[in-house]
Amino acid sequence: MDPIKAMSVLNRACPYLARTGMTALQGLADVGLSGSGMRSLSTSAVEQARCGVCPGHTGQSALLAKASECPVVGPSIRANDAAAAAKASKAVHQAPATACPYAKCADSADAKASAGANAPSKSGVAASAAAPVSHDSQEAVFDYEGQYQAKLAKKHGDKSYRYFNNINRLAGRFPQAHTANAANIVTVWCSNDYLGQSKNPVVVDAMKDALDTYGAGAGGTRNIAGNSALHLRLEAELASLHRMEAALVFSSCFVANDATISTLCSALPGCVIFSDKMNHASMIQGIRHSGAKKHVFNHNDLAHLEQLLAQYPRSTPKLIAFESVYSMSGTVGRIPEICALAKKYGAITYLDEVHAVGMYGPHGAGVAEHYDYEASLRAPVGQRIAGSLMDQVDIVTGTLGKAFGIVGGYIAASSSLVDMIRSYAPGFIFTTSLPPPINAGAVASIQYLSESQRERYLQQTHVRQLKSDLASAGIPVVPNPSHIVPVLVGDAERAKMA
Repeated sequence: MDPIKAMSVLNRACPYLARTGMTALQGLADVGLSGSGMRSLSTSAVEQARCGVCPGHTGQSALLAKASECPVVGPSIRANDAAAAAKASKAVHQAPATACPYAKCADSADAKASAGANAPSKSGVAASAAAPVSHDSQEAVFDYEGQYQAKLAKKHGDKSYRYFNNINRLAGRFPQAHTANAANIVTVWCSNDYLGQSKNPVVVDAMKDALDTYGAGAGGTRNIAGNSALHLRLEAELASLHRMEAALVFSSCFVANDATISTLCSALPGCVIFSDKMNHASMIQGIRHSGAKKHVFNHNDLAHLEQLLAQYPRSTPKLIAFESVYSMSGTVGRIPEICALAKKYGAITYLDEVHAVGMYGPHGAGVAEHYDYEASLRAPVGQRIAGSLMDQVDIVTGTLGKAFGIVGGYIAASSSLVDMIRSYAPGFIFTTSLPPPINAGAVASIQYLSESQRERYLQQTHVRQLKSDLASAGIPVVPNPSHIVPVLVGDAERAKMA
């Protein structure tokens, strides 16, 4: 093909070269190819000009250098240049016979050529990946609102959409509350404020005093300006309650479980987690975030747990995560047996006492303390009781938002483990700490329930009476030994309407 005609073909095929102009292109071709004569700018000659190992070629022509800048043709040229360079070790090169896709469409309209540029090139994925993303098209953006609505429609469709009741509990009329209409008084049967500590005058007065003295907010994260004497006092109270060396307070027990499990198990090389099938979502979230290998054992199934533990040598770091009281079924965890298995197979135990702290044991430390009731009653609070069940648990996690009537979560364990979590857990480090009134109220509530047995006694008495009354009325209750009263409602939608 005549050089001028060849350049004319490229000029018409490529909108970028078309703007450059024929005169400029001819000048570039003359400069770039003067060393070997004006070689034909047919497709095969163009392919040869791209290749640095062709006989007589002294480098990429100025014309091709200009063409490689084209946003349409350029990516394909650059991809082919890279492929040709990989074959540079060959002494003889046979120029590809495949015609340039842009030369082929020279007789097509410019609009067709532009449309063809959007089609996958023969260089495949490499060329597509190298092509810059264009934001000039009129393509519609992603339908964000439509996606949100579709997810909500799914919830409505399977009847799992959550409706939040407007419940305003009245401190002077516990357990009553008013709805959105202040004149509409209802009785709250589903509160986690098990012992009514949120309206206990001792707790409320402590919070008022702290509010007057220190204000409403914490002022920052614990590592900046949010670490106060009340934080340290609260952690000392919790460590003493569980007879552990140290404790650490979080904004909630969900955060405590997520941050502790994820941080701890990612720090233990090759750690394997063994999780009870009915564990709370917060522990499941922490397990996911840890990235550690996990096994889920059937609820309270010791044989299944041991079968899983036996797969690993004692030298493998292992964590067994379970609860003392399971909130949905009311069942109680097999704490002594699980601790024995942990010792046998070299694992550490992670016991969630969220629904048990304040509720069980002579001082309200939970089910683990309740197992050694008499020994715990005799020993001074905070003193380690060798051989007790509490002494066999490695990590305890609890909440301040249920029986203690405030808000927040915590862990209690050895001082080195607590310090490691304090130093590495993002969920602890990078969040504003609990406000002073919350800390003061929690300290007062823990101390009160550590001394008073009245609230626990009355609560257990009322639970037994309620379960008996429900059974007499023919209302099905899942049997269990704890204070949880699981009532089977059947159809959720009909129950909501009722």
